[in-house]
Amino acid sequence: MSSARHTTTNAGIPVASDDHSLTAGPNGPVLLQDHYLIEKNAQFNRERVPERVVHAKGGGAFGFFEVTDDVSQYTKAAVFQPGTKTETLIRFSSVAGELGSPDTWRDPRGTAIKFYTTEGNYDLVGNNTPVFFIRDAIKFPDFIRSQKRRADNHLRDHDMQWDFWTQCPESAHQVTWLMGDRGIPKTWRNMNLYGSHTYLWVNGAGEKFWIKYHFKTDQGHAFLTQAEADQLAGGDADHHIRDLWTTIKNGEHPSWTLYVQVMPFEEAADYRFNPFDLTKVWPHGDYPLIKVGKFVLNRNPENYFAQIEQAAFEPSNMVPGIGASPDKMLQGRLFSYPDAHRYRIGTNYMDLPVNRPIAPVNSYAKDGQMRFSLGQDPVYAPNSYGGPRADASDGTDEAATGIEQEVIRSAYRLHSEDDDFGQPGTMVRNVFSDEERARFVNNVAGHLSGGVSKPVLDKALDYWRSVDKATGDKIADKVRG
Repeated sequence: MSSARHTTTNAGIPVASDDHSLTAGPNGPVLLQDHYLIEKNAQFNRERVPERVVHAKGGGAFGFFEVTDDVSQYTKAAVFQPGTKTETLIRFSSVAGELGSPDTWRDPRGTAIKFYTTEGNYDLVGNNTPVFFIRDAIKFPDFIRSQKRRADNHLRDHDMQWDFWTQCPESAHQVTWLMGDRGIPKTWRNMNLYGSHTYLWVNGAGEKFWIKYHFKTDQGHAFLTQAEADQLAGGDADHHIRDLWTTIKNGEHPSWTLYVQVMPFEEAADYRFNPFDLTKVWPHGDYPLIKVGKFVLNRNPENYFAQIEQAAFEPSNMVPGIGASPDKMLQGRLFSYPDAHRYRIGTNYMDLPVNRPIAPVNSYAKDGQMRFSLGQDPVYAPNSYGGPRADASDGTDEAATGIEQEVIRSAYRLHSEDDDFGQPGTMVRNVFSDEERARFVNNVAGHLSGGVSKPVLDKALDYWRSVDKATGDKIADKVRG
């Protein structure tokens, strides 16, 4: 008897042929009763799910996070207790490009990490930059549309991009990052990962702290010039996906060292700029990096669709000891991410193996399409039949920020150094080397030369002069020359 595996239907029933449909005679019509033919083609017609509206193109891997230093004075979260080792999944992505877009377009890179902790899944969803283009989620759909495609000709458009950026001066810091060397990392391994937002940590005594996450690459920073990136876009559009897969397959396991910045809870109210503003960084001189542990990637996915495309990350997945801040972008993402998953991959996306926590699930969620877990009575709370009960002492109520104010629509309260151009100006003048600054000028000038209309171009040049006049003048000379 042959030991070869035989084809079956999705129900496990043996199949007679993978080559020939069932017909009425050799030249006859195909019969409707060929259920395997129908199953194969019906499955094929439905094997794609909607791509992500943002961060569509990406790849990822599994690994672990191990705590090497003691930060228990700041958080009671089990995942960050000394010596704890936690299985993880990460998905890297570009922001604006579609599923088939080149990996090497100039774009921020998304970095979504899932920690499979003993207290439930903790998702840290950020970027390879510590800041973002906007500070309020109400602008997010407009921002993304400006970076995607026009309604008339379906082309991406530099004029549309710069029109939005220059109408929103808070974008200056992120655009400075984007047009600098780190706007096109050489590989995903050669870039830092940031939580970007400000988060809340709560320790065992109930003390609260504001924190920011910094994953520093252990491989060293490396970037692509615009010319190198353009060449790769045509020669190997999947350069970043291929690099990560091949590196791990060859036994080279990329790693990052996690640090946090910690701000005492009370200091946020009077800090010199608003510490919840996603367009700002906290200077390390004020809040130095504190080492936490090591993040390592050591296992490739076995099936890209099941484990990467269907992976669902959401900032609302916060475990005891970790909470949200008043960051308006973070607050918006708490809703929008799980809502996107329900639309894209279904109501019961958390039942999928890649998203399922290792911690026990005692939920009253019930039914819906693609329900895998077995619900049981009682199906409501409160009840008298031994169903699970909420426990405030063990829950995540610390996600409340502790800031009680009237509910209004308003910009952030301004602090003494709140302006949109100060930090990017410092970055251009004091952080960039002469060589980096020269490349930066060329990158911006090259981008502005790509079909930007004169009214928008004039605003863009004023924008860069507001960041740094000397640099803005050089950009103007390049563009107009």
